[in-house]
Amino acid sequence: MLFRFVPLICVTIYLFASCSTPFSGSSNQMKLKPPNIIVILADDQGYGDLSCYGSPTIKSPHLDELASNGMRLTNFYAFPSCSPSRAALLTGCYPPRVGIPDVIGPAGPDWTKNRQYGLHPQEDILPEILSRVGYRSALIGKWHLGHFPETMPLAQGFDYFYGLPYSNDMRPELGEPYPDLTLMRGKNTIKVNPDQSQLVTAYTNESIAFIERTKDQPFFLYLAHSMPHVPLYASKEFAGRSGQGLYVDVIEEIDASVGRIVDYLRKKGKLDNTLIIYTSDNGPWLTYGNHAGSAGPFREGKGTTYEGGMRVPFIAHWPNGIEAGVISHASASLIDLLPTLGELAGTEQPDKTVDGRSLHKLLTEGQQPDETPFYYYRSGQVEAVRLGKWKLHRPHYFRYVDQPAFDGEGGSYAHRETEMVLYDLSGDPGERYNRAEFDPGKVAELLTLIEAEQERIDRDKRPAWFPPNE
Repeated sequence: MLFRFVPLICVTIYLFASCSTPFSGSSNQMKLKPPNIIVILADDQGYGDLSCYGSPTIKSPHLDELASNGMRLTNFYAFPSCSPSRAALLTGCYPPRVGIPDVIGPAGPDWTKNRQYGLHPQEDILPEILSRVGYRSALIGKWHLGHFPETMPLAQGFDYFYGLPYSNDMRPELGEPYPDLTLMRGKNTIKVNPDQSQLVTAYTNESIAFIERTKDQPFFLYLAHSMPHVPLYASKEFAGRSGQGLYVDVIEEIDASVGRIVDYLRKKGKLDNTLIIYTSDNGPWLTYGNHAGSAGPFREGKGTTYEGGMRVPFIAHWPNGIEAGVISHASASLIDLLPTLGELAGTEQPDKTVDGRSLHKLLTEGQQPDETPFYYYRSGQVEAVRLGKWKLHRPHYFRYVDQPAFDGEGGSYAHRETEMVLYDLSGDPGERYNRAEFDPGKVAELLTLIEAEQERIDRDKRPAWFPPNE
């Protein structure tokens, strides 16, 4: 098999894109028919929350089957929180480049007062570039890139939308001053504060219906589940079924949803030429205790630039294009999806700078990517960089669990500052042993990369969209 137990190495996740240049595929890739594309994004699912990623409690047979018949990456990165990761996925850019450095949301608690904005409609995002070669596109599930009409999915190039405008906890309960949570179809609200135990089922039904409507037209389905972000809900069929708690029930229901979609594609003869990608938007929300997932062997969780906050599962399945049973240790990120999917579809890159690079040769040929830097952004700042096996954190404050809570209650964080620390991820994936004093040359090299990247993004970043008079 290609790529079993290859050395740990970092893919470049930085690309200066030329204007409107056609993607160029390899001779092997040119023989492949452009695939239908399904990207399934879980919310707050940790690296260790699938059985194929080592979970001892979660049974995920449908995702395990996709992994065994496709490719599984062990070094795939999201960003520390919801909105930045979604911006990265759809634009191919580091989040601050496109004006989305932090979580945004409707007016509510104090932290939302300065978060009333969204992804700028002038950004050229995945559904728009795919539409140029005939793809129909749908967003089913959570959007979270601006709740104003000008920033919602139908204004950003999607042909169809069904779901929530932001996170499922942004609701008028427990004394939080949020507005009603709306379940929408297109531009219309169809339910207010919906029964969230039915969301996975509804999202799955809507996904299958969208695929059915596309008939023989190529499609892009972005299925962004609202869970396992808290609050957790499972349908009657799955509540209590796992015997391992509600969090496991939810993951196993999402896994069953994947199984339903795969079965439908198989029945319709579309499975072989459909690329299915499954990943998560960040690591687990650890203060929620038994309602949080697992970061596996990695340190910390959601909201941090430690591995547990940003390294997430990634499965890619495409019988016509990806060899079965491949495990790759190459590093990649959400920012790589736009250039990768664009190249596979045969469309053009956006006419703006893109930070990601195409991984089509990794997926279809097992070709190892070049070793170049990946930057760990949080709130617009580069807090760390990875190059090959080495990761450098420059001094920054980070949060860690002070007191977890249970059964849906949120615990508390404490904060402290890390010093300049150098980790060898090949032997220390848990980021415990500082190697800085033993290799000052490597520290200097990586710190120079961080400083240059921060200067570059601050100089070249593009604005978010703000409502008039704000």
